Amino acid sequence: MKVQWLGHASFLITSDSGLRIITDPYAPDERLTYGPIDETADIVTVSHGHSDHANVAAVKGRPEVVSSKGRHHVKGINIVGVPTFHDDRKGSQRGSNIVFCMSVDGVNVCHLGDLGHPLGRDQAREMGQVDVLLLPVGGYYTIDANVATQVCQRIEPRVIIPMHFHNPKCSFPIANVEPFLAGKRNVRRLDSSEVELHQETLPAETEIIVLKPAK
Repeated sequence: MKVQWLGHASFLITSDSGLRIITDPYAPDERLTYGPIDETADIVTVSHGHSDHANVAAVKGRPEVVSSKGRHHVKGINIVGVPTFHDDRKGSQRGSNIVFCMSVDGVNVCHLGDLGHPLGRDQAREMGQVDVLLLPVGGYYTIDANVATQVCQRIEPRVIIPMHFHNPKCSFPIANVEPFLAGKRNVRRLDSSEVELHQETLPAETEIIVLKPAK
């Protein structure tokens, strides 16, 4: 399985058989200057309806869109949508958010979307075992570095890939990735947008992999 960070909260996950999943495709604008998404996909997951996460029309092909809670079996992939909120006031400020967990080539990948609060026990239980966690860390619109750390401690993933943080292509009023990385062990910064992951070679101790955006 390969995981490529397109930018913001959008990833392209490609199975060993070539099936392609895109998470939360963004629409570029003056504050989000990643390049346009023009990849082809078989499946698209959408955590919530905001334009920086739900630009499904940009994805080529005829992908099946998964944007609701519950259990889904799509093109051979088991996907679980866990209902959460986009803020820490039960959605009263920014609405709902769906966490999507999927099994790809025996690796359990979890995309938190714009999670805005600490995970409860029931939510973590519904997510199940998480091998690879795609984690927002920028704060303001999502959980910040401190809450993101708490989420990691609760879930205990094998691999963490940060997303949704300030960088030269994202000028949202959010933090960069450094506050989340501060004081943490096993941080690997890649000069690449993509990493290849397999169940048999996942690290024994949690590793944080910082990718460069592909766009």
